[in-house]
Order: sequence, then C-alpha cells, then structure tokens
Amino acid sequence: MKKQFVTIIFLATALFRLNGQTEIQKDSSFAKLMPNIEIKAVRAEKEYPFALSFLSKRTIEKNNLGQDIPFLLNQVPGVVVNSDAGNGVGYTGIRIRGTDPSRINFTLNGIAYNDAESQGVFLVNLPDFLSSTNSIQIQRGVGTSTNGPGAFGASINLSTNELNRSAYGNISNSIGSFGTRKYTVKAGTGLFGNDFSVDVRLSAINSDGYIDRASSDLKSFYISLAQTKEKHSLRFNIFSGKEKTYQSWYGVSEDLLKSNRRFNSAGTEDPKGAYENETDNYNQTHYQFFYNQEINSNWKANVAVFATTGLGYYEQYKANQRFSRYNLPNPISNGAEISRTDLIRQLWLDNLYYGSNFSFQFNNEQREVIAGGGATAYTGSHFGKVIWSQWTIPNNHTWYDHDASKSEQHAFLKWLERKNKFSFFGDIQLRNVGYTIDGFRDNPDLNIDRNWLFVNPKTGIRYTDKTWSTFISYAIGNKEPNRDDFEAGANEAPKHETLQDLEVGFEKKFKNLSFNLTLYSMSYKNQLVLNGRVNDVGAYTRVNVPRSYRRGIEIEATAKLSPWLTLNQNLSLSQNKIKRYSEFVYDYAADVQREQVFENTDIAFSPNAVYNASLQTNLLKNIELRWVTKYVGRQFLDNSSRKNRSLDPFLTQDLNLNIVIPTKKMKSIEVLAQLNNIWNHLYEPNGYTYTFYEGRTEFINNFYYPMAGRNFFIGINLNF
Repeated sequence: MKKQFVTIIFLATALFRLNGQTEIQKDSSFAKLMPNIEIKAVRAEKEYPFALSFLSKRTIEKNNLGQDIPFLLNQVPGVVVNSDAGNGVGYTGIRIRGTDPSRINFTLNGIAYNDAESQGVFLVNLPDFLSSTNSIQIQRGVGTSTNGPGAFGASINLSTNELNRSAYGNISNSIGSFGTRKYTVKAGTGLFGNDFSVDVRLSAINSDGYIDRASSDLKSFYISLAQTKEKHSLRFNIFSGKEKTYQSWYGVSEDLLKSNRRFNSAGTEDPKGAYENETDNYNQTHYQFFYNQEINSNWKANVAVFATTGLGYYEQYKANQRFSRYNLPNPISNGAEISRTDLIRQLWLDNLYYGSNFSFQFNNEQREVIAGGGATAYTGSHFGKVIWSQWTIPNNHTWYDHDASKSEQHAFLKWLERKNKFSFFGDIQLRNVGYTIDGFRDNPDLNIDRNWLFVNPKTGIRYTDKTWSTFISYAIGNKEPNRDDFEAGANEAPKHETLQDLEVGFEKKFKNLSFNLTLYSMSYKNQLVLNGRVNDVGAYTRVNVPRSYRRGIEIEATAKLSPWLTLNQNLSLSQNKIKRYSEFVYDYAADVQREQVFENTDIAFSPNAVYNASLQTNLLKNIELRWVTKYVGRQFLDNSSRKNRSLDPFLTQDLNLNIVIPTKKMKSIEVLAQLNNIWNHLYEPNGYTYTFYEGRTEFINNFYYPMAGRNFFIGINLNF
C-alpha cells in the first residue's frame, strides 16, 4: 500500500503541475463537451413518476468523516442504518421501507454492485468511496429499470464520473471516538491537452470500534482516466478496497446488554484468551470502461465494459471440533483414538464478476426513449482450509471446495412522452437469470441448476403545473432467491418473489416552503422473510410467505424559517404485514418441530414510524451548524409481532458543524465536526432471535448490535 501511495501522489503531482502550464478551456467550450450518459440510463429524471431523493457533491463532502455510505443516507425517508462495530465503520447495513440490502439495487456509475450470490451489499469493500462520489440518487420502491438484481425496496446509484474543468487537490484527515482515523489524498488534472483528465485518490481508515475488538483496517485507491470531446468520451476507472475487520457479527446477548453491551464473543473459543486473528479479510478491485457517443442532436449511445475481482477469507478459532466434520481421520495417541480437537480454520471466497451494459438514448422536446441492456457472468469458488490443529494434520488441509456460477441477460425500454403539462411514462424490462451451485459447505451433495425469465413492467403519469406536481405509477418486480436460500435442501427450494408497487405522489412549492407527499402500496407474492435464525457466519435464514404487503405514507417538507435558518423534515408511517405466517420452533425434549400460526403479523425489521429532521443555521457566511434528529419505531426481530422479540424504539440527536476558511495560498480550509448521539442514548437498531423449547418451557434468545453512546468525529479538509 505504501508503494501505491507514492506512485499515486507522484502521478497526481506531476499531472497537477502539467495542467498548471496548460491553458484551460473557457466555460462555453467546456459546456459543449460530451456528458456522461451512462448514469442517465439507470437514473430517474424529475419527470418520472417515482419517489426520489438526491444527494449532491457538497452534501457528501460536508458529512464524509470516515463513516460508511449508509450513515450518509440516514436522513433519507424510511431509512434505518446499523453497524456491527457500533460506530459506523467496518460492516454496516441499511434498510429502506423495511427492506434489506439484498432487495436494494446498488449501482456504481450504472454498473451493478450487489453481490451476485447473496445479492447483498458489502460496502466495507468500498472504503471511503464517498470521497470519489459526486452524486447519489435514491429511488424508493421498484423505481425505473436498472442494471443488476431487481429493486424490491429501493435503488441507489452512486456516480463518480464527473468531469472537472480545473486542476484540484485535496488532503482530508479526521479523527474520532474509539481510535477512528481517516486519511485521504486526492487530486485531479482538470482538462489538459484540450480533452484529457486524470483523477486519483488514496485513502486509509482505521478504527478500534465501539464493540470490543471490532477493529477495522481499511485501505482503498481510485484512478480515473478520461478523454472528453464534444461528440464522444472515453473513461477508464480502476478502484480497489482492502479490508481487515475483527469479527463482530454475533451480537450481544440480552443478558449481557445491560451489564456489558460492548461484549464480543468472536474469538473467545480460544482458551488462552480472545484469538487475535479472528478477522475477516477481503480485497475487491473494480475495472470500468465507458464509451459515450453523440450520434446526432437527438441520439446518444453508450457502452460499458466492467470486471470485479474479489479474494478473501475469514479466520476462526474453533474449539472441540470433530475431525470427521473436516474430512480428517481420527489420530491415535498412546493407543487411544482422538475424535476432537481445537483448530484454526479459514473460509475462502475467490470470485469474478464481469460483463457489459449498453444504452441508446433519444431525446427531444416531446419524447425521451432509452433502450438498454447487458449481459453479466459470475463465478465464485468457496473453499475452506484448516491451518492449525492441536494434532498433526496435512498442511493447509482443504475440507470443502464448491463452485457457483450465475449468468444474467437483461434488456429494457423506457419511453417518456410529454404532452402539455403531462408526462406519460412506460418501462419494460426482461431479465433472464441462470444459477448453478455445486454443493454447500454443510450440504456438499446438494446441486442447484435453475433458470428464471422475468418480465418487469412499469408505467405512470406525472402532471406538472408551475409550482406543483403530482404522479401515479404502477410497477411489477420479480427477484430470484439468494444462494443461501437454497441451502435448506432440495425439498425446500425457495420460490422467486414478485412485487406489485402502486405509488401516488404530490409535490408543492411555496415561497419559503416545499412539500412532498408519497403514498405507496407494495404487495408481495412469495416474499422471502426472516424467520429469526442465523447460521454461523451471521447470515439469516429465510422462508417464502404467500402474501404480504407494505403500505405507507412518506411526508417531506423543507421550510426556510428565516434567511439564516432552514428546517428539513420527513416522516414515514407504514404498515408491514404478513397475512399468514407459520413459525416452527424445535422442542429438544420431544425432538419435534412445534408450529405456531400468526395472522396479519408484522414483518421483521419494518418499523411503523421513521422520522428525520435537520435544523440548519448559517449565522455567519462561512459557518454552518446543523441539529439532526432521528426517530425509529419498534422493530420486531422475527415475524411474530411479540414485544419480547423486538428492538425498542429510539431517538437520537446529533450536532454537525462546518466552517469554511478562505485563504490566499489555497482554495479553502474546511473544518468539520460531528457530535453524535448527544444525549448518550443507548440503543440497538439491529439484532436477531431464535427460540426453542425444552418440554413446556420456552427459551427466547435475543441478540443485539448496540450502537455507541455519545461519540465524535473531527476533520480538516485542505482544498487546493
């Protein structure tokens, strides 16, 4: 990493100086350069009939002190975030309208980021990606067609492909509670040689974590090379993240929550004390190539080719393990057969995801048409090694090795017709998905070979008249199960999910007030829902339920109370129900599964109320102070709607400060500060539960992921 640092800084400095000797094009010429149209293919425009949120580059810069991407999105309607380490660094999670990341479509510059197998989003593999992000769009609900897995709760698109006219440089350093440090250096040449540009970044984030030993050691780099002309553009991005995090995915038991809420059970099977290398290690590198072409004044086209490589493992100390479980013979000691041992194991993943996307875009005053599609392929090798045992074993013994592959071909057509004050929208997507799985670690003989062909139509109308607008839309989404959903067995193969999403919206702007209202009804067929159990790597087990729904209202308002005081608020109220749900709980005494049926029960992790507010004051020109409030209602850990298996509601308040100091020798110096959870409220936004019986006695085991109490971040940005 040190060699990468020196190389990138040398390259950035050299190009920065080179550009200083090159005449910069005037604004009029710059405006004619080819825009990046790959984003337009997957993002929704303001005329589209969907609920949208947008974060600008400046908003990102003011809040980027080292926490992961979900925490930047914490004020978006219906969003609930969590952190395994308790302070927003390392493994983090996000839910929108109660849906988890495996149902949220993530794209980076229009290229799918969701893991092909789990369909989840592991943002720990993108350390400090926010420092290279220029804008973020969030579509709530099914939204418009995009690349990658279907959106069942939202779509989130991050864009880095901004063209900077002038050379720039930035050094950002921040520190925070629990030994958190972030170091970022980035630079760009602006345009040189009339149409070339280079952008580079190098980042490192370290944290001890709020939870005991939940440390993070994160490193990343970003390089973008571009040629941008009036009629076409070329861009090549390469960015990579390397993470080493001490495992903290087991949570804290309910018994320990009050007495030792920072307890971490990971590594404690080692009798000598917590095993020091009970860590997750992964390196992910992205290669992206874009070509944009203006065919004529109405038609544009683009193509993207990409590849993402990943390699890593997590290491565990496991006590009292049977040799037979690891395909090892029982050793003989002093004539006695030994059947168990302590050992250290590594579970590896080596994967490659690659493909291509394309789009053709037509636009004039009356009509916008976008036709696009793509093809992707994924290969993943899952294997496990035993690297140490109390007894002699073969060196780096491999006890399982299973491959999986996935392919997808998709195409979509979007049509927007403008008639007076109306915008008529239609969108249809075809997805063909193939899945091949060659066994699982705990079920090696289970082979899966499945295919799905999905048709996902969307339609809607928006009416706009000066200061107000209204829309109605209807969309259908289909989504394949995840890899882990198949591990239950051949006789319990999961079905694909179907979502029908009806949304109605209203927007109004007054002189000092803007107001948005969205009503939605999301009806699911065969939704895969949590049943409260987790496996030994923290993954939840899911089952299909025939009928379920989410219905709610989202209210957003921005009021300019005075020239120096602005209030932003949003409130999400919802009902999230499963019409009929059967829970099976094991009775160890009777060796049977007990069934309990719930009618019209709440969907796990779907709060009925989420409220956000931000009061911003600008008493002085270059000083901004924001008071941020977050409320999340009760969340149930499973689908039983039982209070003794739930997360308590919580209310937190933060204080953010931004000071911009103009200087003569550089563009500016910016001081950033965050005081989070001001009132030191102890709360848990995430957890899991499992229940069992011993005869007539029920045992409920709840585990929680606590968040830190009062904590801070302070940073300084030097902008050149």
